[in-house]
Amino acid sequence: MRLPRATRPSVKIKGKWAYLYRAVDTEGHTIDFLLTPTRDRDAAEAFLRKAIRDQLIPEKITIDQSGSNTAAMKRYNKTHKTGIAIRQCQYLHNIVEQDHRAMKRLTRPMLGFQSAWAARCTIAGMEVMHAIRKGRLMTSGHPSQTPAEQFYALAA
Repeated sequence: MRLPRATRPSVKIKGKWAYLYRAVDTEGHTIDFLLTPTRDRDAAEAFLRKAIRDQLIPEKITIDQSGSNTAAMKRYNKTHKTGIAIRQCQYLHNIVEQDHRAMKRLTRPMLGFQSAWAARCTIAGMEVMHAIRKGRLMTSGHPSQTPAEQFYALAA
């Protein structure tokens, strides 16, 4: 009997599905996200470069069983001469899948977006609120601010 696989978050843009790549660290904090129309090696590698750009190069990366992610990791290791270990363990990948659940919950009822720009901006706002809710993002205000107060402090 096969275990069910969780689906990758995806959103509709003008009636077509776009894939949402998200990177999460070991504590469950979102590092970065990328919205792309394709799910292939080039898209996976572009996301990997984007996620690593502002972070330290990780020792290990846990990914799903997708062949595009594996090919992107191997190509990145070869071209940048890094030794990032690739782990493809279903149970270690649960941290990412649980973090995806919040995005799925918010984007599923939506009827889609009219442009990629609108989708990126909306998802970026959702990611900010998700970070505030998880206690990851604190503004320079009073430490006991509610998530709504922190969000409004960012706009001011």
